[in-house]
Amino acid sequence: MSDSRTAYLSASASFVGQVAQIPASVLDAQGLAEWDLRSLVGHTSRSLVTVENYLDQPAEVVAVPTAAGYYLAIAPTLAAGSTEIVERGRQAGAALGEDPATYVRALASRVTEKLTAYDDGYLLTTIAGGMRLDEYLRTRTFELVVHGFDIARACGVEPGFEEAPMVDAATLAAEVAVRSGRAAALLHALTGRAGLPEDFSVV
Repeated sequence: MSDSRTAYLSASASFVGQVAQIPASVLDAQGLAEWDLRSLVGHTSRSLVTVENYLDQPAEVVAVPTAAGYYLAIAPTLAAGSTEIVERGRQAGAALGEDPATYVRALASRVTEKLTAYDDGYLLTTIAGGMRLDEYLRTRTFELVVHGFDIARACGVEPGFEEAPMVDAATLAAEVAVRSGRAAALLHALTGRAGLPEDFSVV
């Protein structure tokens, strides 16, 4: 398997294990910003749902060649569509049903199996346009890792990520920072020379 596919499947397995440990009694507790924990888990599960759906939507051309380019391309949408994103998260949370662990486990199993039929160069249609599968998977690994840590902060259940997805997520964050002109701020912070600006974010 390619590095991006290995990292994605590893992150997916960690997410499944994390959700299995979340007590049902805390799903209505605060999750992230306007989401309760159920909605946060539901939003995170979309990193599996979108792969499952987008594999059925082939693209003819590569509109977005890299994972970093994907985040730069959707940045205006993220800034303008926060209400829509919040609502999608709530709907995804409701879709988890009475047994989120079973829902997520079955979803991850379907996606893992489905991916075996597609090579890394397969072109699929995303919200940003056509992308290679291997680059799109990097964006989904990023989401699983970042929100896995969000879930841990919300309920204390750690995601238990292996090294590969964390390295890939951190690398992608650095790539976005560089391409958006914020490499100096990031490097100053990572080398202990200065703190990050208060509003610094790569997404």
